[in-house]
Amino acid sequence: MSAQLARTLRHDALDGLADRRLLRELAYVGGNWKAGETGQSFEVTDPATRATIAWVASLGESDTTLAVDAAAAAFAGWRGLLPQQRSAILRRWFDMIVAAKDDLALLMTLEQGKPLKEALGEFDYAASFVEWYAEEAKRVNAESVTSHLPGAEMIVRREALGVVGLVTPWNFPSAMLTRKAAAALAAGCTVVAHPSSETPLSALALAELGERAGLPAGVFNIVTGDAKVIVGTLCDDARVRAMSFTGSTEIGRLIAAQCAPTMKRLVMELGGHAPLIVFDDADINRAVEIAIDAKFATSGQDCLAANRIYVQRALYQRFCAAFAARIEELKVGHGLEDGVEIGPLMHDRAVSKVEEQVADALARGARLLAGGGCHPAGPRFYRPTLLADVPDEALIMREETFGPVAAVAPFDNEDEVVTRANATEYGLVAYVVTQNGARQFRMGRALDYGMVAVNRIKITGAPIPFGGVKQSGLGREGARHGLEAFTELKYLCLDAA
Repeated sequence: MSAQLARTLRHDALDGLADRRLLRELAYVGGNWKAGETGQSFEVTDPATRATIAWVASLGESDTTLAVDAAAAAFAGWRGLLPQQRSAILRRWFDMIVAAKDDLALLMTLEQGKPLKEALGEFDYAASFVEWYAEEAKRVNAESVTSHLPGAEMIVRREALGVVGLVTPWNFPSAMLTRKAAAALAAGCTVVAHPSSETPLSALALAELGERAGLPAGVFNIVTGDAKVIVGTLCDDARVRAMSFTGSTEIGRLIAAQCAPTMKRLVMELGGHAPLIVFDDADINRAVEIAIDAKFATSGQDCLAANRIYVQRALYQRFCAAFAARIEELKVGHGLEDGVEIGPLMHDRAVSKVEEQVADALARGARLLAGGGCHPAGPRFYRPTLLADVPDEALIMREETFGPVAAVAPFDNEDEVVTRANATEYGLVAYVVTQNGARQFRMGRALDYGMVAVNRIKITGAPIPFGGVKQSGLGREGARHGLEAFTELKYLCLDAA
């Protein structure tokens, strides 16, 4: 695509915003839209065309401390509101997100690259957390404990932790923010959030809507800029009582170490390396569609993506042929084009990693059945790819891919595939396709993952506790458990003699 066409696309797309105020380029601190102390900014580009979308304020250590100051000052007032009052504000925020969904999705597609249909779906998902926690805010109840001491009455309360730091990724820039922030706000905490510098516009638009909904100054802050400086400052500040992070296991370990001196509560959703296991009693058409959805949503840039697909040998060749044919049908292009299913990868590093994994698998004897290599749409577009007969020692079977490449291998029996599926440090989600009811329950127990999906892909949502085991995370997000993560238990013992 020519530079002139890229500029035209950028300008035409932004002209499609019904509410231009949702395109924010300043950080949001203490109820004010703020440039950094140095006045510096960073470029946000369309990953499909590399065209500039915005220049966003780059804040530093002192600015981050000001955000913590604002959140700390606002905490007592926000915690002191009746739960019904916090609930009403969150409900207004939800309504405004729903009303602005078209504009929000347009911004997300431009900064993240995902197809517009997926962006619209993400804002439905993001809004659902705000709606859910608007209701849960009213249900944080005290409980009475049957006394074991004569003449004593005992009560256990849940109280808001205080200021919490949130760090969100570029692949789901709205849903990961609302899943964390809505829970924290419902609990009575105040928030300092740092969105990825590759996709800050979605977070800033949500802050604009939160301000309109009546979130008091200092309750919800968005600090944009260099992650190392901002996150490091949040980790070091003792007033920040919890850190919630979504991202790689490697970065999660660094954050956990930096939080240790101040003994913060940690909630972490880290890397995944999901197996998808297809047994030979599966309906092949259904299995192929599950594999398509599990692997290629968000162009494969999803911690829930099926990285390793194991198919029982009796079904293996038929599945590979049908899967390859379906992959070849996927439409690749800019996320604003009609019918596009696969958008660009987020950055050049992602393309390089995919290329490395594909080359490694082929060198180890894998067969290329579909795709392979960059797509004519541009250098960040990779062809939806299918590799068959991929050995377990290949990089793609050991490392998270984050790209539109499916790796398939055969297996013979249940015990074998469970052993292979569990042979990873990760444990976020696993997928199983089988019509055998007893096997469904056996696999649910045997797979060492925080979540197991049987004969379906869509399993997440506000009412469920999302999270993994082993090196895939700490704690849970969503459900009542997500709200409880931002509270502390307080025990009250009263002399009633």
